[in-house]
Amino acid sequence: MGSAPLMGDPDACDFLAGNPEVPALPGYVETLQKWLEPQDRRWFAYGMPDPRAAEAAAAALSDELGIAFEPNDILLTRGAHGAMALAMATVLDPGDEVIFVSPPWFFYEALILGAGATPVRVRANETTWDLDVGAIEGALTPRTRMVLINTPNNPTGRIYPDDTLALLAALLQRHSDRSARPAYLLSDEAYSKILFDGNVMRSPARHYARTLVVHTFSKSALAPAQRLGFLAMPPTMPDREALRKGAMSASFSTSNMAPDAVMQYALPDLLHITVDMDKLQLRRDRLLEALRAAGYQVHTPEGTFYLLVRSPIDDESAFVRRLAQDKVLGMSGDMFEMPGYFRLSITATDDMVERAIPVFEKAISETR
Repeated sequence: MGSAPLMGDPDACDFLAGNPEVPALPGYVETLQKWLEPQDRRWFAYGMPDPRAAEAAAAALSDELGIAFEPNDILLTRGAHGAMALAMATVLDPGDEVIFVSPPWFFYEALILGAGATPVRVRANETTWDLDVGAIEGALTPRTRMVLINTPNNPTGRIYPDDTLALLAALLQRHSDRSARPAYLLSDEAYSKILFDGNVMRSPARHYARTLVVHTFSKSALAPAQRLGFLAMPPTMPDREALRKGAMSASFSTSNMAPDAVMQYALPDLLHITVDMDKLQLRRDRLLEALRAAGYQVHTPEGTFYLLVRSPIDDESAFVRRLAQDKVLGMSGDMFEMPGYFRLSITATDDMVERAIPVFEKAISETR
């Protein structure tokens, strides 16, 4: 049995994706209802992005990253996915190369191809799951226009260390200095607020002037279907005014002008609605402890919603199907270029975790 028939089964333990297993976080629905009520006759009319939303996002991002972002450099989008598409449409030309890190979020390659560029895959360091800066250097060519990274990383949970980001920045600066066209660094920071054990995330925008920063409210508010995010340019970005104009043009041509009006109006209030990280960390620790006690090899994530688990058999897809027989849903590693692994999302409920633990124990015992 596969996962699809079980998606709506109330008895299933769903660790498949980073979906909420509760209707909404406290205050979320009330916030949207508040801003759904029109305050003037043009409440739902055509218009430019709401400046109050950009101001609130700039202030919050400045506090979070320690970089003074300006409201004019916040480009509101339909989630992080939309922000990445906008960044690529703004700076890439057909035939440009984009280096991305594997294992990746599974839509990176499609986004790059959709922008008319060529994806260039570089493997992460499989001992630490850190960036392999030497491998990135080896992949650079005169056609390299962008390097795409994701920190905290999905699926590994790795937060890239600040010294690694500084090395990457120095590498890209050297490359840009000797190239006809400079390289941009696109930093997908969708999980910037999903951090465990007191960890801190550092943005590469602190080190590299041409960093385009992607953030979203879909993860922190546990509402991935309500698309709300933004693309941000740091104050160090060269030619910011030209990039702003280019992004505006690209937003029209890609139908990615801005989120729906209600989401923009609600943004300042949504900043304060976030997942309970104490509970999420307890759930992570409970599942880590149980999996390891059963004999699984599992990486401890520093951030994100995911556990990366070594499959006890070579065919991880077959093992995921075995778990599904007992209504436990996980994601096979072939979905994100990680053969021999499967991924579990800890956005499942505590009850799901407790019901799934005996299934994990039974499934691994059958392989011995």
